[in-house]
Amino acid sequence: MAESVEKLVAEIHETPEKVVLALSGGGSQAIGQLLEVPGATRTVLEAIAPYSERAMSEWLGGRPDQFCAARTARAMAVAAFHRARRLDPGESLLAGVGCTASLVSDRPKKGPHRVHVALQTASLTAAWSLELEKGHRSRAEEEELVGRMVLNTVATACNVEQQLDLDLVEGEQIDHSHTDAPQPWQDLLLGKVETVAIGRRTSDAIFPGAFNPMHVGHRRMVQIAQAMLEVPVAMEISIVNVDKPPLDYFEIERRLAQFPEQQPAWLSRAATFEQKSHLFPGATFVVGVDTLRRIANARYYGDDQAACRAAIERIAERGCRFLVFDRNMGTGLVRLSDLDLPEPLQRICREIPADQFREDVSSTEIRKSGDWRESVAPG
Repeated sequence: MAESVEKLVAEIHETPEKVVLALSGGGSQAIGQLLEVPGATRTVLEAIAPYSERAMSEWLGGRPDQFCAARTARAMAVAAFHRARRLDPGESLLAGVGCTASLVSDRPKKGPHRVHVALQTASLTAAWSLELEKGHRSRAEEEELVGRMVLNTVATACNVEQQLDLDLVEGEQIDHSHTDAPQPWQDLLLGKVETVAIGRRTSDAIFPGAFNPMHVGHRRMVQIAQAMLEVPVAMEISIVNVDKPPLDYFEIERRLAQFPEQQPAWLSRAATFEQKSHLFPGATFVVGVDTLRRIANARYYGDDQAACRAAIERIAERGCRFLVFDRNMGTGLVRLSDLDLPEPLQRICREIPADQFREDVSSTEIRKSGDWRESVAPG
């Protein structure tokens, strides 16, 4: 181990911060270096390497759009932070570090060699991305560089000013993003509150979604719903999801920035509509027919039909309703009447027919097309 690395790791171990690391595709050298220097038990709570697609999806709680991307590294760091809180619930100085990399392998790669490292604490999300000069380094040399980036990130988490030299070549540059969270966001991430209101506190009509990105179809749904219900529609973004990676502060900031300044919105921890109905009793939820179909899918209730029906009945008992918009599901237009829904759910649904709304745009397709790319927040 290089003397500079050993010195940095020793300094890290002298701090009170504790971390969980999740590394995929590179950077594993950093785990060994952290553990080789005496005092590792004061710093490292756990280190995991979710290498396979299934392992990564399970670690994140959902399959990412891309496995080697800044967004994925940040989601890994959020998952690591929550894991740290479960492992040491009484500790406040905790951090999650995530790394995903695409390096030299036994098969030539068409795309660039790259690495994304992220840090999540209670107060901030930070990320560092680097595209490596292809063919300049061996696998071992790329691994060493990624390991140093990971150690530098752990040092940042531990408020250690010293940083290892990365020995970058001409044309290589670290892209850095950094988002400090306001206190209400921190309280939401830590589970101290269940909702945070953005702007006007209105909950008569709620439009839940990922809004990744928000598009013309979403805006048209808001317009129609407001005209029909004669109340303002508030957007709602849950920072935790049933089958998607968790949201970090950078992602929260980016998605909220899409809404008009006067648009009321909520951040919540309600991953399911049963939970949303508890937070917003009496609300009308604005949804697409695809979302409604998932509400009636027993897969989201542990494959338990009785649990599914009980959840729907609780939603109805709380006075909630659904305003449902038809959608093209890739095989043609799907209408509310096309769904085989439990009677308690059918009873609380109202359809917006296709002649009033027809927008086939999809957030997923927009992301695939590259029109909604990662951007670097001011650091």
